[in-house]
This record gives sequence, structure tokens and C-alpha cells, in this order.
Amino acid sequence: MTLPEILSAWHDHLAHGRRRSPHTVRAYVATARRLITRLEQDGALHWARLGALDATALRHYLADRREHGIGNVSAARELSALKAFIAFARTQADMPPGAPRLRGPRVKKGLPRPITPDDAVNLAETVAEDATEPWIAARDTAVLLLLYGSGLRIGEALALPAGILPAGESMVITGKGGRQRLVALLPVVRAALERYAALVPWPLGKDDPLFRGAKGGPLSAGMIRRAMARARVALGLPPSATPHALRHSFATHLLGAGADLRSLQELLGHASLSSTQIYTKVDAARLLDVYRSAHPRA
Repeated sequence: MTLPEILSAWHDHLAHGRRRSPHTVRAYVATARRLITRLEQDGALHWARLGALDATALRHYLADRREHGIGNVSAARELSALKAFIAFARTQADMPPGAPRLRGPRVKKGLPRPITPDDAVNLAETVAEDATEPWIAARDTAVLLLLYGSGLRIGEALALPAGILPAGESMVITGKGGRQRLVALLPVVRAALERYAALVPWPLGKDDPLFRGAKGGPLSAGMIRRAMARARVALGLPPSATPHALRHSFATHLLGAGADLRSLQELLGHASLSSTQIYTKVDAARLLDVYRSAHPRA
């Protein structure tokens, strides 16, 4: 087999079989390419050879990557990708299922960094004020309010079809792994969507992308990130105030207002409750900050 054939099969498995996000597919394919390129120098490529790779082979690969300067987070991510790739290779070669048992480097999980409700609103307003045209201001406001008001990921918001309009009190979102969930649309979010739809100069056919770029094509996440970066500088907010921080803020503020973890898990579209539980630590950290700043003996 050739390298392109192997990578094409791996890509299709991830994108269509596992329904991974485009970002994950790119990262996993790139990792497999680096590994296979090394192996290509020592003989013919075939699924059985790839499926037979063991923990020792992976240690050698990761040691080489370490010499190229990758840290614990990247090494752990690459190891996870390679284990998945080897497991896939074993199925292709009709070998018993499994993957090498190798523990990755310990990675300290950082807490999400939410922003305050006022900062979320100020960011949306500042991004709108910076826009070059009224319809772009309305577009960016609608996108940011979807992230904060409904807890969407940036990719989920930009993947919305225009067919969701006119918006009701809720809508179904397809998130990671093809999982669907119901999210609420607050009146302010619906109003922002309606204003954008009234101003956008491009036709919004049912199957067309809802959010458009300046030339009418699908809006890219990079445009929203850059607009938000300019706004946070203007407002003096930290670099952690990104589009994804709005989703973190949605979760943290709901939890602080009394939402239960299971409901929050459904709203966020997390496959595992453990992914949602991190927000309990965020809320505890916030309470400790208040305590330390306010208690006379703290």
C-alpha cells in the first residue's frame, strides 16, 4: 500500500465512520503521516505491519517528537491519535482488536476561564461597533450571542443552515460525534438573528449557510476570533476572552444560578458527565476568590 492510500482510508474512517470534527481529523491524519513517513524508510507498508506496532515503537516515536520540542499536552494528544490509528490498522488487517498499552505524559488540566456577564455583553457590543457595515455588525452580534446565550461551540454556530429561520424558542444542534441536543434561544438571541436576517445582503436559502462572509461565502471562525481579539484589547480583557470562553461563561453562569449537572451536560452536548463536572471546580474557584478578596483574615 502507499502512504496516500493509508491516509485516505484513515481520513474516511475518522470523518465518516467516527464523525470526528474537521479539526480532529486533520490532527489525527497529520500524526499518522509523521509516523508512517518514518516507517516508510524501513520497508513496505501494509496494515498488518502498522497494526503490529507496539509500545516500544510508540516510545521511540514520542522520544523523537520530544526532541523536536513538543510538550506534554501535544505528546499526550499524539499518543491518543496513534493508539486509535493502530487499532484501526488492526481491524483493516483482520487482527484481534486492541492498541498498545502505553500511559501518556501527565497533563494538568487547566480550568476554563469564563468572563462576566457584563464583559460578554460588552464584547458583543464592541465587536459590532468595530464592524465595517451594519449587516456585519448584526452578524457578529448574533454569532456571539449564540455562543453565550445558548452555549454553542463556534463551529456549531457557523454550521447552522439558514433553514433554522424563523427561529423559535429552541433548536436542535448537531455537535461533536454527530450527537444532537436541544438548546434554548433566549428572546435577545432570536432578536439578534432576526435583525441579521433582515440586513444580510445575500439570499438565505433553506440549505444555505446562515452566517456569511463579506463576499457571500460561509463565515470562517477566524473572522470571529480576530474580531473578538480586537474587542478584548479595546476592553482590556485577557487573552483568554475568546469565542470559546463565551461557552464556558454560559456553563459557569448557569451552574452558579442553580442548574444541575445533568441538565448542563445536555445543554452543552457533552458525551460524558466528567466533562461537565469541571465547571463545579470553576464555580468553587470563583467563590474562593471572593472569599480571599473580602474576608479580613483571608
